[in-house]
Amino acid sequence: MESNTDKKKVIFSGIQPSGQLTLGNYLGAIKNWVALQDEFDCYFCVVDLHAITVKQEPKDLRQRTLEVLAIYIAAGIVPEKNTLFIQSHVPAHSECAWLLTCNSYMGELSRMTQYKDKSQRYGDSIGAGLFTYPVLMAADILLYNTDLVPVGQDQKQHLEIARDIANRFNNTYSPTFKIPDPYIPKVGAKVMSLQDPTKKMSKSDDNPNGYILIMDPPEVIRKKVSRAVTDSLGIINYSDDQPGVKNLLDLLIAINGSTPQDLVAYYKDKGYADLKKDVADAIVNELEPIQNKVNEILKDKKALEEIYKLGAEKANYISMKTLRKMQKKIGFIPRG
Repeated sequence: MESNTDKKKVIFSGIQPSGQLTLGNYLGAIKNWVALQDEFDCYFCVVDLHAITVKQEPKDLRQRTLEVLAIYIAAGIVPEKNTLFIQSHVPAHSECAWLLTCNSYMGELSRMTQYKDKSQRYGDSIGAGLFTYPVLMAADILLYNTDLVPVGQDQKQHLEIARDIANRFNNTYSPTFKIPDPYIPKVGAKVMSLQDPTKKMSKSDDNPNGYILIMDPPEVIRKKVSRAVTDSLGIINYSDDQPGVKNLLDLLIAINGSTPQDLVAYYKDKGYADLKKDVADAIVNELEPIQNKVNEILKDKKALEEIYKLGAEKANYISMKTLRKMQKKIGFIPRG
């Protein structure tokens, strides 16, 4: 029998189905998750509740939710080893988020960088969901007694507020939540835009040549890489002074596990066209088998449904235990 000391630490993470996933989502998150599944008790969620903070087309949202789940599995996340589920299938997320919202402050939420950026962009038309987004994220994490959350630089602030909210609840009502820590992967990949290598690759980029989608066909990938911004120096160095070249080298490092030194030595007498060809080949070789598997998985809707139903059952059982504890401490009468 597994003792408490042998118990695996819990990891929680999720991706929004608010658009098609990019190479950045794959190299920055999903590829790392695959490496975590033997070491940790992992909950990987398709966070569809987060997706509706901006307006979604219902038909597209349904399709993308299943596609994201299929990508998780096709990339190597094994359903039998992990808890894979759709966020809206576990009602505790919404209820926990409301209880935590009532223990959060307007000031701390209004200081969130993402909210400030979006409110400047959209003004008064910004939805209340974008304001309380970090509280729902805190609920996602805290419901599962999560030890570690894989986070990139842009999500670090959200984890910090989740920790603050958890500590406040614990101090107000007695210890309830485990305080989660960030998990920084041993090999972290921050994928930058192919057109503006000073910015992170994003599916909301106005220029479709700036990002590569996981499901982009090989010929589209090759075209986008061939158009990637470099510079006029013509020398392949791994340097911040050459952000476009460095970004292309980073892609090879993330996919093939090369080192910057080895790559610089290898490309000493080669040009940007050689580098771009090799990067395109590496991306196609990495993504094509995943794309084929995704298409296969999506053909068998029944098998996919079985996976997310089982995942939701397990997630529901664990999350309800935490939610009932919260309700009792707050002073709600048990349903009986």
